Amino acid sequence: MSQPQPIHALRSGSEAFLRVLFGVFLAVVAIALVFYSPNWYAAVTVLMALFAAREWHRIVRSPAKGGAAELMPIHVQTAVTAGVIALAVVALMLRLVPLAFLLLAAGALAAYVLARKRDDNPAWHAGGVIYIGLPSLALVALRVYPSQGALLVLGLFLLVWATDTGALVFGKLIGGKKIAPKLSPGKTWAGTIGGSITAAVVFALYIAFFGFNVWLAMLFGFGFSFAAHGGDLFESLVKRRFGYKDSGGLIPGHGGVLDRMDSMFAASVVLALLIFGLHLNPLFGGHA
Repeated sequence: MSQPQPIHALRSGSEAFLRVLFGVFLAVVAIALVFYSPNWYAAVTVLMALFAAREWHRIVRSPAKGGAAELMPIHVQTAVTAGVIALAVVALMLRLVPLAFLLLAAGALAAYVLARKRDDNPAWHAGGVIYIGLPSLALVALRVYPSQGALLVLGLFLLVWATDTGALVFGKLIGGKKIAPKLSPGKTWAGTIGGSITAAVVFALYIAFFGFNVWLAMLFGFGFSFAAHGGDLFESLVKRRFGYKDSGGLIPGHGGVLDRMDSMFAASVVLALLIFGLHLNPLFGGHA
Protein backbone atom coordinates (compact mmCIF):
# COMPACT_ATOMS: atom_id res chain seq x y z
CA MET A 1 0.00 0.00 0.00
CA SER A 2 1.40 3.40 -0.94
CA GLN A 3 2.08 6.09 1.61
CA PRO A 4 1.38 9.40 -0.15
CA GLN A 5 1.36 11.54 2.98
CA PRO A 6 5.08 11.15 3.91
CA ILE A 7 6.06 11.66 0.27
CA HIS A 8 3.86 14.72 0.04
CA ALA A 9 5.29 16.08 3.29
CA LEU A 10 8.84 15.51 2.02
CA ARG A 11 8.05 17.27 -1.25
CA SER A 12 6.40 20.19 0.58
CA GLY A 13 9.39 20.48 2.90
CA SER A 14 11.78 20.48 -0.05
CA GLU A 15 9.76 23.15 -1.85
CA ALA A 16 9.66 25.28 1.30
CA PHE A 17 13.43 24.96 1.71
CA LEU A 18 14.02 25.98 -1.92
CA ARG A 19 11.64 28.91 -1.52
CA VAL A 20 13.51 30.20 1.52
CA LEU A 21 16.94 29.53 0.04
CA PHE A 22 16.32 31.27 -3.27
CA GLY A 23 14.30 34.00 -1.59
CA VAL A 24 17.23 34.91 0.65
CA PHE A 25 19.68 34.68 -2.26
CA LEU A 26 17.59 36.97 -4.46
CA ALA A 27 17.12 39.43 -1.60
CA VAL A 28 20.87 39.65 -0.99
CA VAL A 29 21.56 40.17 -4.70
CA ALA A 30 18.85 42.84 -4.95
CA ILE A 31 20.15 44.78 -1.95
CA ALA A 32 23.73 44.57 -3.21
CA LEU A 33 22.68 45.95 -6.60
CA VAL A 34 20.75 48.82 -5.02
CA PHE A 35 23.82 50.10 -3.19
CA TYR A 36 26.55 49.04 -5.61
CA SER A 37 25.75 50.88 -8.82
CA PRO A 38 22.67 52.57 -10.33
CA ASN A 39 23.83 51.45 -13.78
CA TRP A 40 24.07 47.79 -12.81
CA TYR A 41 20.78 48.07 -10.96
CA ALA A 42 19.13 49.45 -14.11
CA ALA A 43 20.72 46.74 -16.26
CA VAL A 44 19.41 43.95 -14.03
CA THR A 45 15.98 45.60 -14.01
CA VAL A 46 15.98 45.37 -17.81
CA LEU A 47 17.07 41.72 -17.62
CA MET A 48 14.22 41.03 -15.23
CA ALA A 49 11.85 42.71 -17.69
CA LEU A 50 13.11 40.39 -20.44
CA PHE A 51 12.22 37.24 -18.50
CA ALA A 52 8.94 38.75 -17.32
CA ALA A 53 8.01 39.65 -20.92
CA ARG A 54 8.68 36.09 -22.06
CA GLU A 55 6.36 34.75 -19.37
CA TRP A 56 3.64 37.31 -20.02
CA HIS A 57 3.48 36.72 -23.77
CA ARG A 58 3.44 32.96 -23.21
CA ILE A 59 0.56 33.25 -20.73
CA VAL A 60 -1.72 35.55 -22.71
CA ARG A 61 -1.39 34.05 -26.18
CA SER A 62 -4.47 32.46 -27.66
CA PRO A 63 -4.75 28.68 -27.05
CA ALA A 64 -5.11 28.27 -30.80
CA LYS A 65 -1.62 29.73 -31.20
CA GLY A 66 0.23 27.14 -29.17
CA GLY A 67 2.70 24.57 -30.41
CA ALA A 68 6.31 24.54 -31.59
CA ALA A 69 5.47 26.48 -34.73
CA GLU A 70 4.55 29.47 -32.59
CA LEU A 71 7.78 29.71 -30.61
CA MET A 72 9.38 32.21 -32.95
CA PRO A 73 6.49 34.73 -32.87
CA ILE A 74 6.54 34.60 -29.06
CA HIS A 75 10.26 35.29 -29.15
CA VAL A 76 9.62 38.25 -31.45
CA GLN A 77 6.99 39.63 -29.10
CA THR A 78 9.34 39.20 -26.17
CA ALA A 79 12.15 40.95 -28.03
CA VAL A 80 9.89 43.88 -28.91
CA THR A 81 8.73 44.31 -25.31
CA ALA A 82 12.15 43.88 -23.72
CA GLY A 83 13.88 46.03 -26.34
CA VAL A 84 11.44 48.89 -25.91
CA ILE A 85 11.71 48.72 -22.11
CA ALA A 86 15.51 48.76 -22.37
CA LEU A 87 15.40 51.87 -24.56
CA ALA A 88 12.90 53.51 -22.19
CA VAL A 89 15.15 52.81 -19.19
CA VAL A 90 18.14 54.33 -21.03
CA ALA A 91 16.04 57.41 -21.80
CA LEU A 92 15.05 57.63 -18.14
CA MET A 93 18.67 57.35 -17.02
CA LEU A 94 19.43 60.26 -19.38
CA ARG A 95 16.53 62.14 -17.74
CA LEU A 96 14.51 62.15 -20.96
CA VAL A 97 11.30 61.26 -19.15
CA PRO A 98 8.77 62.11 -21.92
CA LEU A 99 10.78 60.03 -24.39
CA ALA A 100 10.75 57.08 -22.00
CA PHE A 101 6.95 57.07 -21.84
CA LEU A 102 6.68 57.67 -25.56
CA LEU A 103 8.81 54.58 -26.18
CA LEU A 104 6.55 52.47 -23.97
CA ALA A 105 3.50 53.69 -25.88
CA ALA A 106 5.20 52.86 -29.20
CA GLY A 107 6.13 49.42 -27.90
CA ALA A 108 2.55 48.73 -26.83
CA LEU A 109 1.35 49.73 -30.29
CA ALA A 110 3.94 47.47 -31.94
CA ALA A 111 2.94 44.54 -29.72
CA TYR A 112 -0.71 45.14 -30.57
CA VAL A 113 -0.08 45.20 -34.32
CA LEU A 114 2.11 42.10 -34.18
CA ALA A 115 -0.50 40.12 -32.25
CA ARG A 116 -3.38 41.49 -34.34
CA LYS A 117 -1.82 40.09 -37.50
CA ARG A 118 -1.93 36.66 -35.88
CA ASP A 119 -5.35 37.19 -34.25
CA ASP A 120 -3.67 36.47 -30.91
CA ASN A 121 -5.21 38.53 -28.05
CA PRO A 122 -3.63 41.81 -29.21
CA ALA A 123 -4.88 43.91 -26.26
CA TRP A 124 -3.31 41.51 -23.75
CA HIS A 125 0.03 41.45 -25.55
CA ALA A 126 0.05 45.25 -25.81
CA GLY A 127 -0.93 45.53 -22.16
CA GLY A 128 2.11 43.50 -21.21
CA VAL A 129 4.43 46.26 -22.42
CA ILE A 130 2.74 48.68 -20.01
CA TYR A 131 2.37 46.15 -17.20
CA ILE A 132 6.09 45.36 -17.21
CA GLY A 133 7.40 48.66 -18.57
CA LEU A 134 5.89 51.06 -16.03
CA PRO A 135 7.25 49.17 -12.99
CA SER A 136 10.65 48.92 -14.67
CA LEU A 137 10.73 52.69 -15.12
CA ALA A 138 9.42 53.23 -11.59
CA LEU A 139 12.08 51.00 -10.03
CA VAL A 140 14.86 52.77 -11.91
CA ALA A 141 13.48 56.28 -11.29
CA LEU A 142 13.15 55.62 -7.56
CA ARG A 143 16.80 54.63 -7.41
CA VAL A 144 18.25 57.31 -9.71
CA TYR A 145 16.26 60.52 -9.15
CA PRO A 146 15.84 61.08 -5.36
CA SER A 147 18.91 62.06 -3.33
CA GLN A 148 18.38 59.05 -1.03
CA GLY A 149 17.23 56.71 -3.79
CA ALA A 150 19.01 53.66 -2.43
CA LEU A 151 17.30 54.01 0.95
CA LEU A 152 13.91 54.52 -0.72
CA VAL A 153 14.27 51.43 -2.88
CA LEU A 154 15.49 49.34 0.06
CA GLY A 155 12.44 50.49 2.02
CA LEU A 156 10.23 49.48 -0.90
CA PHE A 157 11.85 46.06 -1.04
CA LEU A 158 11.41 45.53 2.70
CA LEU A 159 7.75 46.54 2.52
CA VAL A 160 6.95 44.16 -0.32
CA TRP A 161 8.99 41.26 1.06
CA ALA A 162 7.45 41.69 4.51
CA THR A 163 3.95 41.79 3.00
CA ASP A 164 4.48 38.64 0.94
CA THR A 165 6.22 36.74 3.74
CA GLY A 166 3.73 37.78 6.39
CA ALA A 167 0.81 36.86 4.15
CA LEU A 168 2.30 33.42 3.52
CA VAL A 169 3.08 32.70 7.17
CA PHE A 170 -0.17 34.00 8.66
CA GLY A 171 -2.19 32.39 5.90
CA LYS A 172 -0.60 29.00 6.62
CA LEU A 173 -0.83 29.29 10.41
CA ILE A 174 -4.34 30.71 10.71
CA GLY A 175 -6.08 29.85 7.46
CA GLY A 176 -9.74 30.83 7.54
CA LYS A 177 -11.95 32.59 5.05
CA LYS A 178 -10.63 33.07 1.54
CA ILE A 179 -10.35 36.61 0.24
CA ALA A 180 -11.22 35.71 -3.37
CA PRO A 181 -11.67 31.94 -3.72
CA LYS A 182 -12.47 31.96 -7.42
CA LEU A 183 -9.62 34.30 -8.23
CA SER A 184 -6.92 33.01 -5.88
CA PRO A 185 -7.88 29.97 -3.78
CA GLY A 186 -4.80 30.19 -1.53
CA LYS A 187 -5.24 33.78 -0.28
CA THR A 188 -7.02 34.31 3.03
CA TRP A 189 -8.12 37.36 4.98
CA ALA A 190 -5.85 36.25 7.82
CA GLY A 191 -2.89 36.17 5.46
CA THR A 192 -3.74 39.55 3.97
CA ILE A 193 -4.08 41.33 7.32
CA GLY A 194 -1.08 39.43 8.70
CA GLY A 195 1.01 40.53 5.74
CA SER A 196 -0.01 44.15 6.26
CA ILE A 197 0.81 44.03 9.96
CA THR A 198 4.18 42.47 9.17
CA ALA A 199 4.89 45.22 6.63
CA ALA A 200 3.96 47.89 9.19
CA VAL A 201 6.29 46.46 11.83
CA VAL A 202 9.21 45.86 9.47
CA PHE A 203 8.99 49.31 7.89
CA ALA A 204 8.68 50.96 11.31
CA LEU A 205 11.86 49.20 12.43
CA TYR A 206 13.59 50.28 9.24
CA ILE A 207 12.66 53.92 9.78
CA ALA A 208 13.48 53.69 13.49
CA PHE A 209 17.02 52.67 12.56
CA PHE A 210 17.53 56.16 11.13
CA GLY A 211 15.76 57.88 14.01
CA PHE A 212 12.88 59.16 11.88
CA ASN A 213 9.10 59.19 12.60
CA VAL A 214 8.27 55.59 13.50
CA TRP A 215 4.51 55.97 13.97
CA LEU A 216 3.95 57.56 10.59
CA ALA A 217 6.13 54.87 9.05
CA MET A 218 4.03 52.15 10.68
CA LEU A 219 0.77 53.63 9.40
CA PHE A 220 2.27 54.08 5.95
CA GLY A 221 3.62 50.54 5.89
CA PHE A 222 0.24 49.08 6.78
CA GLY A 223 -1.63 51.08 4.15
CA PHE A 224 0.98 50.76 1.44
CA SER A 225 1.06 46.98 1.80
CA PHE A 226 -2.32 46.81 0.09
CA ALA A 227 -0.66 47.96 -3.13
CA ALA A 228 1.47 44.82 -2.92
CA HIS A 229 -1.60 42.69 -2.17
CA GLY A 230 -3.31 44.23 -5.22
CA GLY A 231 -0.41 43.37 -7.49
CA ASP A 232 -0.49 39.78 -6.29
CA LEU A 233 -4.23 39.51 -6.91
CA PHE A 234 -3.95 41.05 -10.37
CA GLU A 235 -1.42 38.46 -11.51
CA SER A 236 -3.62 35.73 -10.04
CA LEU A 237 -6.50 37.12 -12.10
CA VAL A 238 -4.45 36.99 -15.30
CA LYS A 239 -3.20 33.45 -14.63
CA ARG A 240 -6.69 32.24 -13.76
CA ARG A 241 -8.06 33.92 -16.89
CA PHE A 242 -5.65 31.97 -19.10
CA GLY A 243 -5.50 28.75 -17.07
CA TYR A 244 -2.01 28.95 -15.53
CA LYS A 245 -0.98 28.11 -11.98
CA ASP A 246 2.52 29.62 -12.23
CA SER A 247 3.90 32.11 -14.74
CA GLY A 248 7.01 29.96 -15.20
CA GLY A 249 9.61 27.85 -13.43
CA LEU A 250 12.72 29.99 -13.62
CA ILE A 251 13.05 30.53 -9.85
CA PRO A 252 12.98 27.30 -7.80
CA GLY A 253 10.36 27.44 -5.07
CA HIS A 254 8.84 30.65 -6.42
CA GLY A 255 7.71 29.88 -9.97
CA GLY A 256 8.43 32.50 -12.59
CA VAL A 257 9.67 36.07 -12.54
CA LEU A 258 6.10 37.38 -12.66
CA ASP A 259 5.19 35.21 -9.68
CA ARG A 260 8.05 36.74 -7.75
CA MET A 261 7.61 40.33 -8.95
CA ASP A 262 3.82 40.77 -9.12
CA SER A 263 3.60 42.59 -5.77
CA MET A 264 6.73 44.64 -6.51
CA PHE A 265 5.37 45.75 -9.87
CA ALA A 266 2.26 47.32 -8.38
CA ALA A 267 4.00 48.69 -5.29
CA SER A 268 6.81 50.37 -7.27
CA VAL A 269 4.37 52.23 -9.50
CA VAL A 270 2.29 53.38 -6.52
CA LEU A 271 5.39 54.57 -4.65
CA ALA A 272 6.66 56.43 -7.72
CA LEU A 273 3.30 58.19 -8.04
CA LEU A 274 3.36 59.14 -4.35
CA ILE A 275 6.92 60.49 -4.51
CA PHE A 276 7.02 62.15 -7.93
CA GLY A 277 3.34 63.07 -8.16
CA LEU A 278 2.36 63.95 -4.59
CA HIS A 279 5.88 64.69 -3.29
CA LEU A 280 5.50 62.31 -0.34
CA ASN A 281 8.60 61.69 1.76
CA PRO A 282 8.42 57.97 2.65
CA LEU A 283 11.49 58.27 4.89
CA PHE A 284 9.37 60.35 7.30
CA GLY A 285 12.12 62.64 8.47
CA GLY A 286 14.99 61.80 6.18
CA HIS A 287 15.91 63.56 2.95
CA ALA A 288 14.06 61.92 0.05
